[in-house]
Amino acid sequence: MRSLMLAGSLLALALGTQAEAKPKPAAPAAPAAPAPAPAPAEAVPPMPEGKLTDAVKPSLYRLDLTVDPARPRFSGHVEIDATLARPSRHVYLHGRDLAVSKAVALVGGRTVTGEWKQVDPTGVVLLTFPEQLPAGTVTFAFDYDAAFQDGPAGMFRVKVGDDWYAWTQFESIDARAAYPSFDQPGYKQPFRVTLRTPAGLKAISNAPETGVTQADGMDVHAFADTAPLPTYLLAMMVGPYVAVEGAAPPTPQRATPLPMRIVSTRPNAAKLAFALENSKQIVALLEDYFGQAFPYPKLDQITSPIMPGAMENAGADVYQDSLLVLDDKASTAQKRAFGMVVSHELAHQWFGDLVTPAWWDDIWLNESFANWMGYRIGNVWRPDLNLGAGALEEGFAAMGTDALVAGRPIHQPITRNAQVDAAFDTITYGKGGQVVAMIAAFMGDAKFRDGVRAYMAAHRYGNATSADFFKAMADVAGDPRILPAMQSFTDQQGVPLLTFAGAKGKYTVTQSRYARLGANPPPTRWGVPMCLRMGTTRQCTLLDQASADVALAGSGKDLRGPLMPNAGGTGYYRFELPRAEWDKLIAASATLPAGEALALADSLRASFQAGRGGADLLVALARTMSANTDSYASDAALDGVESLEAWGMLDKPAEAALRGFVARVRLPQLAKLGFDPRLGAHAADDADRAQRRIAIVRQLADAEEPGTRARLQAAASAWLGGDDKALDPSFYGPAFDAAIRQGGIAVARTLLDRALASQDPLFRPSALAAIARSGNAGIAGWVLNDIKDQRLRTSEHLSMVAGVVASAKTRDLGYNWMRDHVDSLLTGGAGIFFSSRLPQFFAGYCSVEKADGIRKDFAERLAGRSSQLELDRTIERVRACGMLKEARAREASAQVAQLR
Repeated sequence: MRSLMLAGSLLALALGTQAEAKPKPAAPAAPAAPAPAPAPAEAVPPMPEGKLTDAVKPSLYRLDLTVDPARPRFSGHVEIDATLARPSRHVYLHGRDLAVSKAVALVGGRTVTGEWKQVDPTGVVLLTFPEQLPAGTVTFAFDYDAAFQDGPAGMFRVKVGDDWYAWTQFESIDARAAYPSFDQPGYKQPFRVTLRTPAGLKAISNAPETGVTQADGMDVHAFADTAPLPTYLLAMMVGPYVAVEGAAPPTPQRATPLPMRIVSTRPNAAKLAFALENSKQIVALLEDYFGQAFPYPKLDQITSPIMPGAMENAGADVYQDSLLVLDDKASTAQKRAFGMVVSHELAHQWFGDLVTPAWWDDIWLNESFANWMGYRIGNVWRPDLNLGAGALEEGFAAMGTDALVAGRPIHQPITRNAQVDAAFDTITYGKGGQVVAMIAAFMGDAKFRDGVRAYMAAHRYGNATSADFFKAMADVAGDPRILPAMQSFTDQQGVPLLTFAGAKGKYTVTQSRYARLGANPPPTRWGVPMCLRMGTTRQCTLLDQASADVALAGSGKDLRGPLMPNAGGTGYYRFELPRAEWDKLIAASATLPAGEALALADSLRASFQAGRGGADLLVALARTMSANTDSYASDAALDGVESLEAWGMLDKPAEAALRGFVARVRLPQLAKLGFDPRLGAHAADDADRAQRRIAIVRQLADAEEPGTRARLQAAASAWLGGDDKALDPSFYGPAFDAAIRQGGIAVARTLLDRALASQDPLFRPSALAAIARSGNAGIAGWVLNDIKDQRLRTSEHLSMVAGVVASAKTRDLGYNWMRDHVDSLLTGGAGIFFSSRLPQFFAGYCSVEKADGIRKDFAERLAGRSSQLELDRTIERVRACGMLKEARAREASAQVAQLR
């Protein structure tokens, strides 16, 4: 799973709908059992709050579902073959908000009717039978119906144009909202799926379709049995989909072509070929890395307009529209997203689907490895897109969360269902991915790959744990220190800080846990794979003691230049330097490669947040590194000083000085690059040049540079006036921002109507986002309370609420709205991971007083939910920012005011 949005598709209020007619059973029911003799007393076993016991082991699912996306509910008949470990009247399984009309056990040629009772909001169900079921084989059978969800969780539906479509999204524990199941990853078994649909609709599942027949006026789609899968990887889609079809040609690992399709809604039909042709290349690269063929008989990749990222269903991945709906003219950012996310999801077909975590506490390995592979394989697919630096950028961003005292290690026990979704966060993706990259770099790519292959071979079509992966790595590494080094990062929270003392290639390095100003985390020690560079000399060592002396080997010629304490930027750590060493490194920042530039920007900002480095160092970095020709490095140059403004640390003269500085630095760079907002005006540029231009235009617009804003506003006005060549999609965001600031709510209303009439996967979300982040109180109030257009999807509305909260000028309006509506939001079908991420909306505050207010308003209401940890993080983040502002705002304003 790859989540791209801060809070995914975030809002759906519960719908009261009527049940549809039940489907016909897939097979005749067994004869009813005679009335049983009174059963002996049997205590009800304790309800499992997380993992089910070993009492039942499923071996095959038969699903026969009637799915009409145009109706509010779907229905089904499900049979589960299983083995009972011991006799019992009571069976725990999963089903959330299912209207079950029949629940029986078929055992010994008899039908025993049970009582279905959901006993927990997370979907734990107790089946109670009037007599003990004997140990051994049993078939559980259910008839039921359920409501479609509006957000991407369970089985959900969306109206696109005049057509309704249905998809499924089951990770983490949402399969239980679509069918009765033993819904946990440690159970892998085949699924036999039948989908009954209105005539003419396309149906898709994990396995190939074997035929379509007709019954009772419906099309009956039958599918082959799947390979063994956990419940969360099952996929079912129904609708008037369009598709482009092809096949990945044979490879050394695969003797036959692999059937492939890109499937989407009707409006996207013209832009699916790019995804098909380039996915073929990515499949071949992954087969080469894993040393084995694609593990399933076909690959469908399906898009949905409200999917917040992508999901690795075996043989039937689902993606946000914009990830697959593109062509050769797409922006660098969109192509980067395609390459990274498709590589990530297809890597999961092996690492996650073929070999699956035994329980959710090891999902970090699933996602961390796929995140690393997404960037690694994406970078091989298109080196010109510079995808590799994106992995490092994500890792450094994760340090901002990992530096908090409130947090968790990558690998942590999960004992309750409510804890599962919290594992899908920046620690798993960003930190985990960089830790994997760091270990791979330290071991060497070939050895690390061999360890991955050994791990995959040992657990093919089964389950595995982190311990299994660590063992495979240790076996091929030949270095006993690797295992404890890896575990020191996965099993401990926090960011290592390496403090250097010395000069001229000879240093004493001391490790500690990084802490922000005023924080007091517990002492922690890691086995840090530390790589240093000075000039052409690069040297790596494992720092597993509190401190060590390091002397860089090489001649004076080799050691020219400043010390770079994180060579390549691949290390998951921050560094602190003597002032003279900071000055040397900053002076060289215009020529640093992207990864090292990102490492420098992160450590320097972190030093300021810890109360050590001065704002003058952030100013110096902004002056120098902004000239770096790499788009990632150039963007990062201003992160430090722009953060000071975002945190509210700058007074009015400093804010004006910062805006003037941005204009003086960026306008000559933009003039050199050239800027024409018209469609395709810069189509001939290479990828990184195009991305630099987009980033510079956005920075100038945010800095209120009048010339840039005027050009953007004029382009947006012409485009809205009917000139469809006036504005390139690359500039939608800043251009719509400029138009709304100029025209106010009238332009916002026009833009909303145009957006809701469109299904374009770039224009529609860009327009809605611009309306939401306008900073205009009148527009914000309209967004929060007065938009009644039924074309606005509930997930889109809450994404707009997020935009209102993100804007400093309307933040309080959005906060108050969420405070007043939080109970209905949490009980609605808001989509995947909404609850766990809700507190992130408030992270833009920077005030000790506001931190206390957030706790007062939300702590009790979020207690015991998956969002509890994120709430603690947000409160700490807001409080720490407030303390930093109180301590350093005057200094920061004085330093930034000197920007020239």
